Amino acid sequence: MPIKKAPKSGSLLKSLIKWLVFFVFAFFATFAVASYFFFVELDKELPDIEQLQNVQYQMPFSIYSQDNLLIGQFGEKRRIPLTIGKVPPQQIKAFIAAEDDRFFTHIGIDPTGLARAATQLVMTGKKRQGGSTITMQVARNFLLSNEKTYLRKLKEILLALKIERRYSKDQILELYLNKIYMGQRAYGLAAAAQTYYGKDLAELSLAQQAMIAGLPKAPSIYNPITNPERALQRRNYVLRRMLELKHIDENSYRSALGTADDAALQPVNVEFQAPYVAEMARQEIMAQFGDSAYTQGLKVYTTVPSEFQRAADRALQQAVHEYDERHGYRGPSFKNARREGATLTDSIIGDCRQAQIVEIAESGITAKIHNGNQIQVNRHNLEWAMRTTSRRLPLQAGDIIWIRQLEDGEWALTQVPEVEGAFAALNPNNGAILALSGGFDFYHSKYNRATQSKRQPGSGFKPIIYTAALEKGFTPASIINDAPIVIEDPSQENDWRPENYNRRYLGPTPLRVALRESINLVSIRLLQQIGIPQAIDTAKRFGFDKDQLPGTLSLALGSGYASPLRMAAAYAVFANGGFLVTPYLIERIEDNEGNVLFQAQPATACADCSENQNLQGTAAPRAISAETNFLINSLLRDVVQRGTATQAKQLGRNDLAGKTGTTNEQRDAWFNGFATGIVASAWIGYDNSLPLGHGETGGKVALPMWIKFIRAVQHHFPEKPESVPAGIVQAYINPRDGLLLDPNEKGGIWEYFTAETVPTTLSTPAQPEEDLEEEFNEEGLF
Repeated sequence: MPIKKAPKSGSLLKSLIKWLVFFVFAFFATFAVASYFFFVELDKELPDIEQLQNVQYQMPFSIYSQDNLLIGQFGEKRRIPLTIGKVPPQQIKAFIAAEDDRFFTHIGIDPTGLARAATQLVMTGKKRQGGSTITMQVARNFLLSNEKTYLRKLKEILLALKIERRYSKDQILELYLNKIYMGQRAYGLAAAAQTYYGKDLAELSLAQQAMIAGLPKAPSIYNPITNPERALQRRNYVLRRMLELKHIDENSYRSALGTADDAALQPVNVEFQAPYVAEMARQEIMAQFGDSAYTQGLKVYTTVPSEFQRAADRALQQAVHEYDERHGYRGPSFKNARREGATLTDSIIGDCRQAQIVEIAESGITAKIHNGNQIQVNRHNLEWAMRTTSRRLPLQAGDIIWIRQLEDGEWALTQVPEVEGAFAALNPNNGAILALSGGFDFYHSKYNRATQSKRQPGSGFKPIIYTAALEKGFTPASIINDAPIVIEDPSQENDWRPENYNRRYLGPTPLRVALRESINLVSIRLLQQIGIPQAIDTAKRFGFDKDQLPGTLSLALGSGYASPLRMAAAYAVFANGGFLVTPYLIERIEDNEGNVLFQAQPATACADCSENQNLQGTAAPRAISAETNFLINSLLRDVVQRGTATQAKQLGRNDLAGKTGTTNEQRDAWFNGFATGIVASAWIGYDNSLPLGHGETGGKVALPMWIKFIRAVQHHFPEKPESVPAGIVQAYINPRDGLLLDPNEKGGIWEYFTAETVPTTLSTPAQPEEDLEEEFNEEGLF
């Protein structure tokens, strides 16, 4: 039997190599196929990069005045999107140096950076953030979550490769610079420049550019506000990288390196302060859009011109100061401040700011404000504080006081008023709010008294009662007895015995005189005769709700409640020819690209329209007839010309009309009035309804506010002659009984009537009108 030979060792080695090659090939082939299918399946899970074409950045919404000044911005994320062409080239170089120095040459991933990160993982077993290009950060921030997993990193790489093939480097960089988080609620480059330095990009220095470029790596660690030392180290690193990459020269590097950082958290760049208006608009936007409004980048344009709002704020502050200073100086904020350990602050409330007295002299006082600057308060601007202190100034060096700057530039001693005020002005023809001040200082008290308060309107409500009376056949010449009256009220322990303000009575009095002098007893008797239901129905046509109106005779004295905005809207009926308009604040709303989402289309007063037209489309409904409106206007003009508001004659206009208002115990002081094209209501009172004090009536307290405002804006509203409706006639009458007089008789007056109510009965000769005026014109009635 033949003997088999053993295989040679060389052939065995060849066989092993052959099998090894086969298995290696099979392994890699299997791995390649598996990887292919893995990446194919992974690719199916990737977000569509086409959505980067139309990115919707989360942006706060902004509120503007009618003349396009920013008055408020609301939203968690501060962002100001910009195009890459508006970014200074040096700022781009700073980001490239800090984040991705091969950005303009790589294909979306940086193999060197990835290898470095992988080596770190192998050597330490720890994942570290690194190797991410700007393109990968775009993929992560726009298309992926922030979870740190290997799978997400793979998706990030694949997306980066896709993004680079689809978009240009400038497009990628623009997305990055607008999206990246920069700390302090700032997103994007432009928002960071405003947040940290209060500057536009073009205004940043090299050192500031480097500081901002260093933020994305770790916005909390390298934040110049909360961690200035680490932030400075990061800034200097960015500057060094810019030098190494030849983006800057040695001199620029040295200069920037030696520059102290001046980052400080900046407030929103509000261009005009109108916080009550801004907050009112915010609430309306939230009601319409909900929480999504905070991220949609809406632009909200209000009806309020900054000039009008500035005038309203100043008028309110001045009127409140005048009242407050009439009632005496309450002393410094801190007496002997140094001894008490009190320090001077930069506090500002309204137009008041703190100062510390340095020296007191016969000519006045020298004081310093928080920044160390010294100001002079001349003696005549201290006089008010000395009237109630035996002509001695109750101050000494070291005291911390309040001062304010007057319109002539001088400084005056002041105090933060305890009393409050509110003001609302409208375009009477469509209800557009032209000015709205809800208090002395929004940041001191956010309560908006112009819209939220429920104050008794007092005698300001009487024109509504008189309107109801005119509609029921009364005339301006109708006679009502001004005499004491007792009203029985079973629900009360005592009967009601209303009085006139000065506790004097005129006897039989024409309605014109009664409203002009605001006689309480005439209003009550008038309401008795027309009936409370009739008066309430009339008031509802002026926009009042039934729950604002008490069903008792006290309604004649304005015992219901209303806000200044509500009163301004009611008086708009008188000012526009008799139409009810609805106050509105928002003129239009735009999205962040300027597309109009909302445009106000207010119902508008249309005195020349027919009745049918008035009830259709955007024409405001008629509240009272043209004839009634003319008559009540005539009465309200008389209030200014000869009644409780004659102070307004200083404006030199013949179209002024309105009504003062003072409530029981002088708890509220009002003036509601109008001129051609504008209507406004002014109110002053205490939030806790304390009495204002004897003699502090609407004509004394609130009317000056109204006058100051109208004086500032009246050049926008030229007078127009008043037209007399066809149904109105004039007749020469005896003012003592309202009956006709022969025009040749002395002592009569010309009065307006509707054609249906003109008197037909002759009167006996009247006493001269001057004597009647002397009898009727009693000072102090409200």
